[in-house]
Amino acid sequence: MPSRRPQARRAPRHPRSPAPGEADPEIRPRGELRARLPRRKLFVALAGNIGAGKTTAAKMISQALGFELFDEPVIDNRFLRDYYADMRRWSFTLQLEFLLKRVEHHELIHTVRKSCVQDRTLYEDPEIFAKYLHGLGHMTNSELDLYFEYFQRVAASIKRPDKVLCFNVPDLGVLLERIQRRGREEEKGIDQAFLRGLNGYYASFPQVLQSKYGIDCLTLDVSSVDIRQGRRREEFLDTVTTFLAS
Repeated sequence: MPSRRPQARRAPRHPRSPAPGEADPEIRPRGELRARLPRRKLFVALAGNIGAGKTTAAKMISQALGFELFDEPVIDNRFLRDYYADMRRWSFTLQLEFLLKRVEHHELIHTVRKSCVQDRTLYEDPEIFAKYLHGLGHMTNSELDLYFEYFQRVAASIKRPDKVLCFNVPDLGVLLERIQRRGREEEKGIDQAFLRGLNGYYASFPQVLQSKYGIDCLTLDVSSVDIRQGRRREEFLDTVTTFLAS
């Protein structure tokens, strides 16, 4: 499926700064963005490599569009520190932990009446992380088979996202810089080789979502774009709103 990226807005040749107290005409108010969304409940999830900016984007979507936020269950994960210290020993255990937590999210999302945004999709675990860790020799054939048996059983009856935003960051240095900036102790051992391998799986992930799970996906290259403020923030939210409304 071809990637779609935010269209850059052409600035006027002689921009005029808004007067004190005057709204910037290029900044859309939140009410206008929300009015463009369908009235039905939406479930959107974010996908992307470690450090791609999913958490930041999920919070922005929640605040700007009024979606219920479901954070990635990382901070309170009881196996994450052990996993980064010894991936061969803890990969299978960690993947099961994430699977259970994300299924809990899906069950909760089903009960929430308002639209929801999820930080990282359920499908990245089997289609990217489990397969990659198995390829590295950190999960045995039997562990991978057992993991997929669990996944297929629990995923059969849960609601899938309506839309997925997939963040593409091919520059490994950008990913590492963002990981270091947020300063999670458990992630200090992540190196470029590990991220490069994950990026290989993420390259085909939008196609997997579409063909295997029937989920529409928008791919955004956020390597050199700071979506946290200013025009870039508004362009990102405008692009997301257009995608969700389609």
